[in-house]
Amino acid sequence: MESEKKVVNVYTESNPNPNSLKFCVEFLLFQDNKSMDFPDIASAIKSPIATDLFKFSFVRRVFISANFITITKGENDVWDDIVPILKAYIKNYLEEGRPLILEEVVTITDENEPEIVTRIKILLDEYVRPAVEQDGGAINFHSFEENTGLVKVQLQGSCSGCPSSTMTLKAGIENLLTRMIPEVKQVVAEGV
Repeated sequence: MESEKKVVNVYTESNPNPNSLKFCVEFLLFQDNKSMDFPDIASAIKSPIATDLFKFSFVRRVFISANFITITKGENDVWDDIVPILKAYIKNYLEEGRPLILEEVVTITDENEPEIVTRIKILLDEYVRPAVEQDGGAINFHSFEENTGLVKVQLQGSCSGCPSSTMTLKAGIENLLTRMIPEVKQVVAEGV
């Protein structure tokens, strides 16, 4: 007797970065706030789905978390042309029950860290990192001071020393974090 094939519905959600799009499903891909971020094909060696997605010439980055896969495309690629291809690929991959990872998940979180730090890291990785990387830079969580509400981040690449990084930090990153996480009161760049 043949087992019933799993039916997967894939839908998209936009995010602040016009070159990134979330491909969502109606079930969890990872449990317990785990996620995987693949900035290039070399980093995707432990994830068969990410490795396969990088074979599409328009895929620049793959991020897998909760119930979605965020894909960042090339600047000149058009979503209308590639969304149907990516949706069909992800749908078929998941319906076949193929593995997302080959070994233990590398996470952006530490199970011993406070829940608020996990929330800050997820917001930075999902909403801030793609935009910062588009400009040739990088942002990494440094620390959170619970008593003052101060979040420290590290800016790297083209963001380090950039005249507009202070405006991006205050108008963009600080605004996002203080709006989404009331305990956050201020965001500063560490070592800038």
